[in-house]
Amino acid sequence: MPARLHVPLPLLVAALVCLAAAVGAAPAPEARPSADATLVWHDEFDGTALDLSKWSYRGLGPRKGGVNVKEAVTLDGKGHLVITTTRADNQWQTGMIGTQGKFERAFGYWECRVRLQTQPGHWSAFWLQSPRLGKSIGDTKTSGTEIDIFEYLSPRGDRIQHTLHWDGYGKDHKSKGHVADVPGLSSGWHTVGLEWKPDEYGFYVDGKETWRTREGVSGTPQYIILSLEVGKWAGKIADARLPDGVVFDYVRVYDRRPQARQDR
Repeated sequence: MPARLHVPLPLLVAALVCLAAAVGAAPAPEARPSADATLVWHDEFDGTALDLSKWSYRGLGPRKGGVNVKEAVTLDGKGHLVITTTRADNQWQTGMIGTQGKFERAFGYWECRVRLQTQPGHWSAFWLQSPRLGKSIGDTKTSGTEIDIFEYLSPRGDRIQHTLHWDGYGKDHKSKGHVADVPGLSSGWHTVGLEWKPDEYGFYVDGKETWRTREGVSGTPQYIILSLEVGKWAGKIADARLPDGVVFDYVRVYDRRPQARQDR
């Protein structure tokens, strides 16, 4: 079982309040759906507790260079989900949640509004996973693909990573990725989205396309994961000023891609 979080409650509350305050007063305008788009699933993160009818805690216990704990995932009571990395019990503690078994879907437009972490050593992600990944090698239509809508590492500054993984994680593993430059990404609020069609993917940041590919296209229902993980890929976590975290304002899924805004 994962070690329990022993940060004194007043210090933890103060840290989370400071992190939420750093979010800023007003999120950037959301992407506008096309007139005939249908919102099929969403979470606006209202209230003070994670909606367990929509999400489950994932991978509790050791994960990458840290330990996933429930306490790392909080709602600030102002419409935001916060996943926080802390140092406690002589380990790096962070969190991950997903919709497996509660919401799984193929195709559509998937979007979050997010404010990214600022410290090195941990990376945030909004991704889709298939419960059948690697079951049929060479057939992503039925076995699916890990779709990393975004991964963000603060040492990269204003650059965002989109990545696809398919055919399992063993000897048959295949992947394709793209790193996009997005001025201003490292501060403020941003929308990040995926247009998933039966024959291609389109990735968007703030309504602007950053990558389009026909590699590894999944044809099977997949579920959402939000995560913050510790690892050398993101730099030295020992150099980070903690607590630090990623803040999500919403996650929404539409049956058609919202049109990019024209007034940005």
